[in-house]
Amino acid sequence: MVQNPETIQECIEKARQRLYQIANQYPDLWHPEVIRQSMVLDELINEYNQATRLKKTVKI
Repeated sequence: MVQNPETIQECIEKARQRLYQIANQYPDLWHPEVIRQSMVLDELINEYNQATRLKKTVKI
């Protein structure tokens, strides 16, 4: 299910803050937790892009 872009944007901000926290905790950027959270953020960004594309398509 594709969510509202604004809702996804809020999730992106939370995931980004979490990534900052984890990166501060594990300075090695190759640490599995840093990579895992980075992947979560990537997925949310992809979902946001998809939702905004669909929203534009529906408006046409």
